[in-house]
Amino acid sequence: MSTALLIIDVQEAMFSYPDMKLYDVDNVMNRIVSLLDKARSANIPVVYIQHTEDEEYTRGLPTWEISSLVKPREGETIVEKPTWDAFHRTRLHEELQRQGITDLVICGMQTEFCLDTTCRCAYSMGYNSILVQDAHSTFDNGKLSGEEIVRHHNGVLGGRFVSLSPADEITFQ
Repeated sequence: MSTALLIIDVQEAMFSYPDMKLYDVDNVMNRIVSLLDKARSANIPVVYIQHTEDEEYTRGLPTWEISSLVKPREGETIVEKPTWDAFHRTRLHEELQRQGITDLVICGMQTEFCLDTTCRCAYSMGYNSILVQDAHSTFDNGKLSGEEIVRHHNGVLGGRFVSLSPADEITFQ
């Protein structure tokens, strides 16, 4: 197997802000759950990226936990990261190499931060990546809506750093 599903920062904190809601959150989460089910059914490795730092992402806090909707199973890889880039100061690259992974299917949170940075770094490191164009999300930021941010990043990343595909067209073999 040379493909892995990379689920970035789908943590309880993303769903815990009383005055902010992720763009299209219910549909995005349904798509991520569907991707996870497809990957598991095909015995494709699943790698969870878990943001870990002070405040709501402090190890052990309920907000730090990976969402119960995509709860990791025993044997699935969890990589903690202290920055936006899932490769920087983590064991992600080494873990992917150990498993013989060359291709990534990427989904998760937050589009303009951790998702964007990880997609660009994966490209620089030689990974062939598919960004699931309808399985990532973010919050409105006061200048742009979450929908505009997602659409913009799909346009900026797609065809350059990643290939784009909707979740329902992703197949794992």
